[in-house]
Amino acid sequence: MLDRDGYRPNVGIILVNNRNEVFWGKRVREHSWQFPQGGIKPGESPEAAMYRELLEEVGLLPQHVKILGRTRDWLRYDVPSNWVRREWRGSYRGQKQIWFLLRLVGRESDVCLRATNHPEFDGWRWNDYWAPVDAVIEFKKDVYERALSELTRFLKGVESHSDYLKRMGGSDAS
Repeated sequence: MLDRDGYRPNVGIILVNNRNEVFWGKRVREHSWQFPQGGIKPGESPEAAMYRELLEEVGLLPQHVKILGRTRDWLRYDVPSNWVRREWRGSYRGQKQIWFLLRLVGRESDVCLRATNHPEFDGWRWNDYWAPVDAVIEFKKDVYERALSELTRFLKGVESHSDYLKRMGGSDAS
């Protein structure tokens, strides 16, 4: 299901622990890491899609998390054409996402990457809040930075992205 501009509706999930570290999943049989995310089915609300994806990819149920916030609007990214399936080329541009910020209120042992027969991740870890911006595949960096930036307002004690970059010895690109 694509919108008229060629974007697939999708949800992104930023799951934090009580130290405001983020859940970072390693894609099955790959050396790439990302936040949980997935498509919104026709007739499904973004919140319902988020809970479905959370169960499918992370094995968590609604009682294991608390919704802290979500992005106000869609955040979009274009997928490079060499990543697009041949049959979608010409019509598919990328994803448009509503991002949810969740707090894990259950136990870490509630995480189950094999909750379905088709797991997305085969490993996971907690990361510094801003670390995924530099670690994710290039075409998702901007959306990750925008989602994390918008959602920091729901957390106390998270340093700014520029302070994080200074602390890590990088430079602030903004």
